[in-house]
Amino acid sequence: MIHHLNIDLETFSSVPIAKAGLYKYVQSPDFQILLLGYSIDGAPPIVVDLASGEKIPGELLRALNDPNVIKHAYNAAFEWYCLTSCKNNLITGNPIDSLPSWRDTMLHALYCGYPASLDVAGKALGLPEDKRKLATGKALIRTFCVPCKPTARNGNRTRTLPQHEPEKWELFKEYNRQDVITEQEIERRLSPFPVPPEVQHQWETDLRINSRGVAVDLDLIHGALECSDTVTVALAKEAVQLTGLDNPNSVAQLSRWLTKETGEEVADLRKDTVAAMLGSNLNSDDARRVLEIRQELSKTSVKKYTAMTDAVCDDGRVRGLLQFYGANRTGRWAGRIIQPQNLPQTHINGGMLDLARDLVKDQKIESLKLIYGSVPDTLSQLIRTALVPSPGHKFVDADFSAIEARVIAWLAGEEWVLDVFRSHGKIYEATASQMFGVPIEKIVKGQPEYALRQKGKVATLALGYQGGSGSLISMGALKMGISEEDLPDIVRRWRDSNKRIVDLWYSVENTAINVVQTGRPAGVRGLIFALEGDHTTDQFFLTITLPSGRKLYYAKPFLSPNQWGNDSLHYYGMNQTSKKWEVIDTYGGKLVENCVQAIARDCLAENIERLEAAGFPVVFHVHDEVVIDVKKEKANLDTVCQIMSQPIPWAPGLPLKADGWVGSYYTKD
Repeated sequence: MIHHLNIDLETFSSVPIAKAGLYKYVQSPDFQILLLGYSIDGAPPIVVDLASGEKIPGELLRALNDPNVIKHAYNAAFEWYCLTSCKNNLITGNPIDSLPSWRDTMLHALYCGYPASLDVAGKALGLPEDKRKLATGKALIRTFCVPCKPTARNGNRTRTLPQHEPEKWELFKEYNRQDVITEQEIERRLSPFPVPPEVQHQWETDLRINSRGVAVDLDLIHGALECSDTVTVALAKEAVQLTGLDNPNSVAQLSRWLTKETGEEVADLRKDTVAAMLGSNLNSDDARRVLEIRQELSKTSVKKYTAMTDAVCDDGRVRGLLQFYGANRTGRWAGRIIQPQNLPQTHINGGMLDLARDLVKDQKIESLKLIYGSVPDTLSQLIRTALVPSPGHKFVDADFSAIEARVIAWLAGEEWVLDVFRSHGKIYEATASQMFGVPIEKIVKGQPEYALRQKGKVATLALGYQGGSGSLISMGALKMGISEEDLPDIVRRWRDSNKRIVDLWYSVENTAINVVQTGRPAGVRGLIFALEGDHTTDQFFLTITLPSGRKLYYAKPFLSPNQWGNDSLHYYGMNQTSKKWEVIDTYGGKLVENCVQAIARDCLAENIERLEAAGFPVVFHVHDEVVIDVKKEKANLDTVCQIMSQPIPWAPGLPLKADGWVGSYYTKD
């Protein structure tokens, strides 16, 4: 009896998957599965050459449709959707029903702290050369998996078929076979460290949400693109007239012109540089206007609108906006395609927002200029509103309130903070009261003490993870009007007021170091630190078991002196700046940040399951916010917030609260 099936597909589609995403890619009329590599219960891989007319063996078809056979693939969402889409029908029935029999080896790698890329993960895991992904793959994929440019030399064809490049095709089959081997070996090496059943179930829910997708307002998108094109042409023409340059969009040309025009050296034209120059006393009106034009043209509105048009499926919905376990340290989701985690804020409100949307749809540019000023800025603010509910539905949007501040206080046992969240919830005012010894009743608008609220706010947002003055600056303290001389005092006062959180940093760091030194597990405030390893697969980790039971993994941990000469924890991971697998050093505050963000993520995951079970289908979520697409008569914000505020069994005493809105399009201020 077959128990396990490892699968890897090579496919063709004229739709670029990087821009349009998996779902539109597969839904393309010319989508085709070219090769299907598979292995049954660890046997040597077999490649079915579907592009050359080979038939899928009956044994494989039966295994694909047997819910008791576990299907393994790297980035299994791809294989699952390709094989279950009605175009192929290799797996019959409702695609969602088959999800429990799938396992994603990429998720397994991410769960254990390894990179998402099959190639990079294989190298990071130390796979021998014969078990690694073949380096020739990218060139072969360009040859067979995407359209080619028609030329006289290739007979003006638009794609390369096996008979056109028979030798390369044989290499491509070997590449497909090798990918199955690499995926199997990664799975084998990580098998002693399994993905928990609840995380597997969350992955299945994530695929249901990504498959569901969210509707987009195509009239608004098309109007925005037309408005943008018109305004861009006019602004570019004005810049040419003012500067006399052939290409005022060129950084080099414009920098030289600005240097000459203002008499001051202009080294670059980054966003912050342009803003700083506009905030200074420029001695040239032409230079000011040119900088304003550059600032206008730098808005990301067109890119986001274009991304929506690239990804929208025939039914008017975009799919695949979320990457499960996108942050492989904490397990938080990441955004894809239109990047919903990184959309511009909307500062236009109420009827003015409705009016702006209508004017853009009607392409009334002069009215937009007259009422809202900058057209590019208005288009940028309207991006969120292009995401809309299904016909006859409403969005219910609910967001956890100050989730990280709640979690860190709960984890540390900082009771005064928890009392604030269990009562009035004014954490910024309460923090300022604690820091400066002022009664909270005085920290209200109209009182001079209200100025302290800003300090309480920036301290709450910036200092929970062992940050200092630099963290306050990064969080915008100087822009809030707080002087740099005041920052060390704010840090000291906040730490004096949050002694249990400060203790948590050092307890976590010391425990992690001791566990690595001694090999003996230890606990801190419900977090269990342990060394886990397997000599047969040469895998070793420092793990932190969270209250939910999920684990954080730090690969190949070791101790080494830090810049102050003290023993510091180091491990191997993806450097988020260099995007390379390398040694990373860490400290107590950073470990606490990982744990707090991971616990907040688990709270969100728990509530997504609750909402789905209660008949509130989530179409996407952003950080700690869920967006639900539901019939108008069921669009009850109070019910949704009540569900999200319920206690979580594994987090007794953690006070959760959600708030939000009901509306006809997505927005956020």
